Amino acid sequence: MIPQRISLLTIGTENVPVLRAFYQRLGWEETAISSDEYAVFKTAGVLLSLYPLKKIEEDAGIQFTAATGGYKPVTLAINVEEREMVDAVMLKIKQADAEILKEPYEAFWGGRIAYFADPEKNVWEVAYNPDSVFDERGAMLSF
Repeated sequence: MIPQRISLLTIGTENVPVLRAFYQRLGWEETAISSDEYAVFKTAGVLLSLYPLKKIEEDAGIQFTAATGGYKPVTLAINVEEREMVDAVMLKIKQADAEILKEPYEAFWGGRIAYFADPEKNVWEVAYNPDSVFDERGAMLSF
């Protein structure tokens, strides 16, 4: 079964420090991992992250476009509790005829990730992060 959850929403940004400062001005609480290179804010059940758009393009092996029908500069994430779950979830996603953007691979930061797109070109990441903490509902509490 594919976990029915959105645990992390990432906005691909041209300028992390500027966007981070905006959310700070809103009074949003950041996680300890936040910096001007990658910022994460706590929200009600879903973490919101800001990550350089160019890095997302490199990670997913795609190029975003603003033109109609192109990939959107936002990624949604299904974070899972175990490394092996990335492959199992991606197998189910393939069976649902999703567009596979990047097969599961070991990330430089110690996790395992893969990417797919839904029928409207919304980009999803399936990720295992060894530092992630989940509640009993499967909601990500931190990483």
